[in-house]
Amino acid sequence: MTVDARHAIHTGRPAKTAWQRGRLLALGSVVAAVLLVANEFVPNRWGNLGSLVQSFLPWLGLAVPLGVLAALLRRSALAVLAVLLPLAAWIWVFLPQVRQVETDPGDLTVVQHNVSDTNTDIAGTAEVLLAAEPDVVTLTEVSDATAEQFTQAFGETLPHHETQGTVGVWSKYPLKGARAVDIRPEGIDASWDRGLRVVIQRDDAAAALYVAHLPSVRFGPGGFETELRNASAQQLADAVNAEKNETVIVSGDLNAVLADDAIAPLTNLVTAPTTGFEFTYPAVFPVAQIDHVLARGATVTDVRALGRTASDHLPVIAHVDTPWS
Repeated sequence: MTVDARHAIHTGRPAKTAWQRGRLLALGSVVAAVLLVANEFVPNRWGNLGSLVQSFLPWLGLAVPLGVLAALLRRSALAVLAVLLPLAAWIWVFLPQVRQVETDPGDLTVVQHNVSDTNTDIAGTAEVLLAAEPDVVTLTEVSDATAEQFTQAFGETLPHHETQGTVGVWSKYPLKGARAVDIRPEGIDASWDRGLRVVIQRDDAAAALYVAHLPSVRFGPGGFETELRNASAQQLADAVNAEKNETVIVSGDLNAVLADDAIAPLTNLVTAPTTGFEFTYPAVFPVAQIDHVLARGATVTDVRALGRTASDHLPVIAHVDTPWS
């Protein structure tokens, strides 16, 4: 005798049919579908819920297999049918991103990596980065000591380098005009130094490169705490917007996915590849891409994650098609 039949005998009510069972499961599928297709309308006034949903948006696809499993256990035809909604919504939103397309290799290869301030294998990390044959490497969470070690490890392959605070760049091409970019949120003291601007010079062409490490986000009493990151993203956006050089590359750990509308002041100024899921954090089981290479006046044709290093982030390699070509 089924649970529903025993319940019907006990209550004196008729047993529910397969189309009557699982209404809450069906409602869950509807909610997941709505969040997928209308995530930009989720407000941030309740613990930055909108940013939280957008940060992990691809993972709402788990509502499909979990919904099917729950529907089978509940023996609910209604819940099985409802699972088609998040499935269709996920395909609608992410099909362009997962579709295989031919990409231009570009003429500038940029590798970005948050190397972690607890990294004890600088030589091994440098080996992974150099294996990608980069023209430019940008690093975040470097100290004076580790910056010197990376300079030695990169050697003549990337002989030009500049650092500012805890960020740096190593390049095959000459670097000029290095200066700090103040992206400190209000109330943060001057020891917090995470922005650098240089000009990459190749023959008669030049591109401005911004290396940045935005503040981390946290789960706290107020929910998904993103205020410091958002303020820093606005300052970086202001700097990029004021840049006179037509070709601009932004590289760094932004502590945000590009779908997060909270950093739209920055992402509205630049472009990024629209294909692939290149999750970079945490390295042991990546669930979000927060390390990026973006461009204005150039096209980032492809971004992919590299293999693990001693950091808690994965490096990313980006191919950039610049006006130089």
